[in-house]
Amino acid sequence: MATAAEPDDAVLFAGVSLVLGAACRHLFRGTRVPYTIALLVLGVALGSLEYGTKDGLGKLGAGMRIWANINPDLLLAAFLPALLFESAFSMEAHQIKKCMAQMLLLAGPGVLMSTFLLGTALKLTSPYDWNWETSLLLGGLLSATDPVAVVAVLKELGTSKKLSTIIEGESLMNDGVSVVVYQLFLQMVLGRSFNTGSILMFLSEVSLGAVALGLAFAIISLLWLGFTFNDTILEMTLTLAVSYIAFYTVQDALKYSGILTVTALGMFYAAFAKTTFKGDNRRSLHDFWEIVAYIANTIIFILSGVIIADGVLRHNVHFERHGTSWGFLLLLYFYVQMARAAVVGALYLLLRYFGYGLDFKEAIIIVWSGLRGAVSLSLALSVKRASDTAQPFLKPEVGTMFVFFTGGIVFLTLILNGSTTQFLLHALGMDNLSVTKVCKPVTGQCLTRDG
Repeated sequence: MATAAEPDDAVLFAGVSLVLGAACRHLFRGTRVPYTIALLVLGVALGSLEYGTKDGLGKLGAGMRIWANINPDLLLAAFLPALLFESAFSMEAHQIKKCMAQMLLLAGPGVLMSTFLLGTALKLTSPYDWNWETSLLLGGLLSATDPVAVVAVLKELGTSKKLSTIIEGESLMNDGVSVVVYQLFLQMVLGRSFNTGSILMFLSEVSLGAVALGLAFAIISLLWLGFTFNDTILEMTLTLAVSYIAFYTVQDALKYSGILTVTALGMFYAAFAKTTFKGDNRRSLHDFWEIVAYIANTIIFILSGVIIADGVLRHNVHFERHGTSWGFLLLLYFYVQMARAAVVGALYLLLRYFGYGLDFKEAIIIVWSGLRGAVSLSLALSVKRASDTAQPFLKPEVGTMFVFFTGGIVFLTLILNGSTTQFLLHALGMDNLSVTKVCKPVTGQCLTRDG
């Protein structure tokens, strides 16, 4: 029997998650086990013990249930601004400029293509008799990528900065576009009708308006920081506050894409960081954001594992009645991989043309890097929440299936794709350092070559 939850039990879960994260970081450092994958598996194990056993995990389990039942909008608002800003801010300005066209291609047309490919496959082959709007809704939220594990491997191996920039930058913009597409199809599912003109207006207004507001927040805050001198605490405080205020203002108050806003904010900061933040201050600011993102990633990946276990075990009777769900999950994983391959293949000539270009081996890694994560899972939880209250349009079992399939895809892509990326890089001969130093034995002078 589950222990009655007290509000402060939530603090226990957060603390234990950080301790477990530190243990994973210590144990798996220098191994081929990606940190985020270890956290996800650990979260699934904790969730299985809490939801799948009679006694559960006591006070820790009670805190776990509080977190697992958190409002998905709050989940996004609490973790995403920090993760998005840190990821964008850590990118190199010249890499952003050179790779921007490739990132936009994958995050714009790429997301739309993926949404319609997955939606069509779901409509034509799923055993659930979903309409087009519902099928495209799931296709849209499954198009949001989260390649944290892949990017970590690329950086650890010193693989081409260009490749990690494209993958990471695409993911940042991709999440924002996917949320916009999700909002569009959710409104359709809930009964609102759109014509072609209103769809284009909605997509452009929500996306472009969000980017413009992100740039506005960046310019105003950087102007303020321009009047400060050697005050690292102020810089940390202001960047943290602006990222959250910008996300809230755009996402909740204006109903635009907060993800695109914070991404634009972080990239603008990355472009002007060298002139605004000097020397040790810049290093301290990057260290601060790295710690914030590490804490957020640790909690959210363990929590994702808990939510996946909860979604399966809480509704196990439903899945026993619909045994095809497990088989269709595997088929859906195949669809996700094929849709990703089709998108990269269709855009390949353009991806080769822009920026630093893209060779076939790098295209394979981009295909394989299409992991799913917290954004997709949070959107699925939002659908589940809507299905519990909007039954004339969206039945509760549909929300249940969304959480099951999305959680399953998150788990499979992280476990299968994330854990094998290093092997794939080795097989393709791409696990050498992107910068090779050739040193003369006598003078010690080193020549640097970008490989």
